[in-house]
Amino acid sequence: MTGRAGTNRSDAPSAGRDRGSGSLWLLAVGLLLVSAGTFGAAVGAARVARHQARVAADFGALAGAARTAEGAETACVRAAEFARANGAQVARCGVDGLEVQITVELSVTPLPGMVRADTVTARAGPVRG
Repeated sequence: MTGRAGTNRSDAPSAGRDRGSGSLWLLAVGLLLVSAGTFGAAVGAARVARHQARVAADFGALAGAARTAEGAETACVRAAEFARANGAQVARCGVDGLEVQITVELSVTPLPGMVRADTVTARAGPVRG
């Protein structure tokens, strides 16, 4: 039994027009997902760096406040030690009586070529009345 002439799929006018488009769509969707994942990871890295800078500033201020009785220089040196131990660099440190105020900076590279610097200030000392 033979089919009617013109019913062969290879003779159809639309044959070959859609060949390979599924691969391109799959590639496009895959690229979109990879881009979204990369962006999400970059945002996550920046948020983690911000939290790390806050922790470094808080610990530095607390450590410095514990040493204010020994002088401003000793308090700032101790605050800087704690900030460095938490991955940050001290930008500014000041002592006012028994209160220490410290500003730290932490740089992160969430994506190649993109550097983000977080600056955080923390204060520690007795409550002022």
